[in-house]
Amino acid sequence: MSHETLFSPLGIGRLELPNRIVMGPLARHRAAQPGDVPVEMNARYYAQRASAGLIITESAQISPAGRGGYATPGMVSDAQEAGWKAVAGAVHARHGRMALQLAHAGRLSHRRLQESGAPPVAPSAIRARDAKLLVREDDGAFALIDADDPRPLETNEIASVVLQYVDAAHRADRAGFDLLEIDASDGALLHQFIATGTNRRSDEYGGGVEQRTRLVVDVLEAVSSVLGADRIGLRLSPLFAGADIEDAEARESATYLAHALERIGIAYLQLADFDDALLHSVRDAYSGALIAAGDWRIDEASALIGRGAADAVAFGRAFVANPDLVERVKENAPLAEADPATLRGGGEAGYTDYAALNDKSA
Repeated sequence: MSHETLFSPLGIGRLELPNRIVMGPLARHRAAQPGDVPVEMNARYYAQRASAGLIITESAQISPAGRGGYATPGMVSDAQEAGWKAVAGAVHARHGRMALQLAHAGRLSHRRLQESGAPPVAPSAIRARDAKLLVREDDGAFALIDADDPRPLETNEIASVVLQYVDAAHRADRAGFDLLEIDASDGALLHQFIATGTNRRSDEYGGGVEQRTRLVVDVLEAVSSVLGADRIGLRLSPLFAGADIEDAEARESATYLAHALERIGIAYLQLADFDDALLHSVRDAYSGALIAAGDWRIDEASALIGRGAADAVAFGRAFVANPDLVERVKENAPLAEADPATLRGGGEAGYTDYAALNDKSA
């Protein structure tokens, strides 16, 4: 079956994608320790997947307080910046294009992951029930632990969070990334500010839709002033129900933010956890590139673009097990399945050792 709609070029801001098959962000917990630094193994992993129309990296935390699990990479230190520069260079050497995703875990963290054992921060002091975090025990074994009780950010601390995004944006620019994506999805800090169930604030960052989305807009405006809005993307997952997220006004917030993206001129929106009504509402409000993220079959992805509901489609696990996903789709070849045991944490196994179709040594 032909999927020609997936192989037409697409402009995102000032970037031209040769196809519409995007590698979506997926945490792999393989940054070098100590320091949460990307290294050669990470560069090889992303370079293997450079035929994607666009690679969006796993989340890079904007501060030590934003760390949400073992071996998640950061974009805070000079060593991390240098590591990411090598990653972007490896992808560009294979003619790929790359966006760095910036995030702050907020309450999806634990004192064990924080400097000096401090509690994690959040919009309000509401713990994420049943949220599990990856840690490494003293014996080297991986374990999942519950998220910790957070403390609420003081109003006068919020400006410093925005500045952390700005600093990370400067570093991303110096590291050579084509685009920058702000993560406001999947229960991360910015999503916690958006959602009614996690934001019980009474200052200018809590209350109605405009107040709860204010921090997202502040961050987008600030990083746009650094890189230009045509190099900035945003990820939202309005109907996401994991990480103990509850949002009675998810649709209203997503539509409000879509109008804000249109005003600011943001290059693209990556949208996950949506339904058709929400997709249409966002599409009506925002004229930039729309990347639909989900657990798609190839025919579903092709049809979504074919009917104009989205401009590109992001795949996660499919890219984990199929570094040559683009080539496999083009040739209608079968797709390999990812090993769930090696998705989070580890080394080369289940990371850089998935074979391409033309790998005769496999």
